[in-house]
Amino acid sequence: MIPFFKRTTPALDACSLGRTAVAVPLQPGCGTPPGCPVVIVDADGRPRRATTPPGKKVELRPGELAWAFHPGPYTIAIVPFAQAPEIGLRTTFAIDPLDPAPAGKRFDLYLAAEADGRVDLAALGGAVEGAVRGALEQGALDLPPCADIDEWNAFRLGLNQLLYLRFGLSVDDCVPVELDDVDYAAQLAARAAGAAAAGSAVMAAPAPGVECAEPALADAKALRRMFLELPCLMCGLRLGALPSGQDQFRQQQALLQRLDRLSVEITTMPALVLAAPGQPLAIDDQLRRMRHSRRATVALDEAWALLARLDGADKDAGDARLAALYDDAERIVANLEAECAGRRAVRAAKEPA
Repeated sequence: MIPFFKRTTPALDACSLGRTAVAVPLQPGCGTPPGCPVVIVDADGRPRRATTPPGKKVELRPGELAWAFHPGPYTIAIVPFAQAPEIGLRTTFAIDPLDPAPAGKRFDLYLAAEADGRVDLAALGGAVEGAVRGALEQGALDLPPCADIDEWNAFRLGLNQLLYLRFGLSVDDCVPVELDDVDYAAQLAARAAGAAAAGSAVMAAPAPGVECAEPALADAKALRRMFLELPCLMCGLRLGALPSGQDQFRQQQALLQRLDRLSVEITTMPALVLAAPGQPLAIDDQLRRMRHSRRATVALDEAWALLARLDGADKDAGDARLAALYDDAERIVANLEAECAGRRAVRAAKEPA
């Protein structure tokens, strides 16, 4: 069985909660910080809220992990377009400590699926920025230059839906700002240096027999996200904008069936390092498998962005818009299926002669 949920639990740093840290892990027997809900993740990766009163010790069963999080609010600066790093969005968000969503508390799922120790505000802000940039590139969000009030309100609504469905964050405020401390020349130099380093890493293949700890960790994190988030995506698709006709209803049901099969496939994925029981897999094929699992999480992020668009679809917009969204869902599910099939394969398929 692939170790999806093997993670370490550092010591509690409650003083940083609500400032530089959004969530911190709790050691067994630690008291709960005042005003901070506690999320317990069981050995199977399923989150639940603790009912421990503030100051009392959190009781954990074997294999369970716990996080305390501060609801906020928090303020970050998002740079929506990499080509214009001097233009930012000062965004204030909070985490609803109750969150009555029928599909479950989304921030709790984020902790269970993606947190690996302390969740710093800077790291979460980087993930938020990446999600916003990806949604803008894919057309899931629209922020035109010199947006008028209607365009800005539409962007704000889409941003709130995206950040809630992707991370469990509720946007309180978002305003454009000029970032005076941005050194664009330094950013370009760093980007060029990073590209050169990435090229060198690709050229330098690992020696035979050397265990690749980083690929194994990246692969396990990606599979953990798929295992935990696919069922929630299916629930969101069922509760999103309802199909307006029999054809769309059948399309929605077919998508749900395909996602259900993918969810089952994730639980039976082969170990990264094995081609067969007792037979090690070559390093190059391990790296190929890891790349497939990472690309599957890119499609997973696209699915959350699409779900935000479905959730915000105007019921009076007509069949054409829903049809386009469901067609996009077909593409995303097909990408998920292709990447999962590639991850399962023992070696890369040979090109036809």
